[in-house]
Amino acid sequence: MNDELQLDGDVPLAPRTTLGVGGAADLFCSVTSESALVDALDFARSNELQVTLLGGGSNVIVPDAGVRGLVLHVALRGVTRHVEGERVLLTVAAGEPWDEVVAASVDAGLAGLEALSGIPGLTGATPVQNVGAYGQEVADTITAVRVVDRRSGKARTLSAAECGFAYRSSTFKSADAGRYVVVAVTFALRAGLAAPARYGELSRALGGDTEAPLARVRETVLALRRAKSMVLAPPGALGRDENARSAGSFFTNPIVSADSAARVFERALAAKIAARAEAIPRWAEPDGRIKLAAGWLVEQSGFAKGTRRGAVGLSTRHALALVCHDGATATELLALADEVRDAVHACFGVSLEREPVLLGS
Repeated sequence: MNDELQLDGDVPLAPRTTLGVGGAADLFCSVTSESALVDALDFARSNELQVTLLGGGSNVIVPDAGVRGLVLHVALRGVTRHVEGERVLLTVAAGEPWDEVVAASVDAGLAGLEALSGIPGLTGATPVQNVGAYGQEVADTITAVRVVDRRSGKARTLSAAECGFAYRSSTFKSADAGRYVVVAVTFALRAGLAAPARYGELSRALGGDTEAPLARVRETVLALRRAKSMVLAPPGALGRDENARSAGSFFTNPIVSADSAARVFERALAAKIAARAEAIPRWAEPDGRIKLAAGWLVEQSGFAKGTRRGAVGLSTRHALALVCHDGATATELLALADEVRDAVHACFGVSLEREPVLLGS
């Protein structure tokens, strides 16, 4: 076994996640180089161990029973910069904290990531989820993703097209889920002091401006996220915000056919939830489908902000964030999530999809 590898047994995982619930890993290993990553995967394969990847822990749920096999923490660091014509290519190692990458790009006057400010987690997770917010998503700027292919045990580089990006999804999450381990991500940014404000809430917060300085966009996004308790609190500050222990948005905004959306509107009008269909939040997709607001669906299904079920509940600031309080368990959290999902389906006929990943499943 590689001398770089350190395997630890029975390692608690709750402190490594923003939700702060769940049990321990049978085996835990943190890797800081590509070679160590390959060796850790080889070790797991030769010992017939299930491998579970863990990054910054901001979008995962750890089961109360813990995670069997090997939990692999990818902690590679480093950022390189290359100028290619009018583009600046940033290649960022998977273990780099995401918001630090965004902040550095804004400080350097590079546009393309500024609306993704304040999102917790590590860079390696961003292509998996196709992380997005306020009118931007990482698919807008990703040109390549370096991975280790667990089938072959070798590293390769995938083009953006091979990543299969879609709304909050990608090849890494769907068809080939688990096949690739992200090692580094390359973003193509552009030099400039202005950025488009394409998202309604952000545009309004910017005073209706269609363009604004990068630093102003970042500051505005951070303020919007803080107002929703969706900026990760610094260590030791969790007690100051009762909504701090969450995974951010717990459900993705559902994208449905135009006919399905019309039926949702009809149900809302019949139940006197809305006085007119035009008042129901929605966004038209390029393919003719309609994106609905999951938070609105949750609230209108009877779950007000601040709803509690014992030690778990909804954020007092955002109905789409499920929160863990002192004494919470993963079982309680998942039960609340199921209750919310079932209520939305009963009320509107829409199935919500969970955004955080249940580790070991």
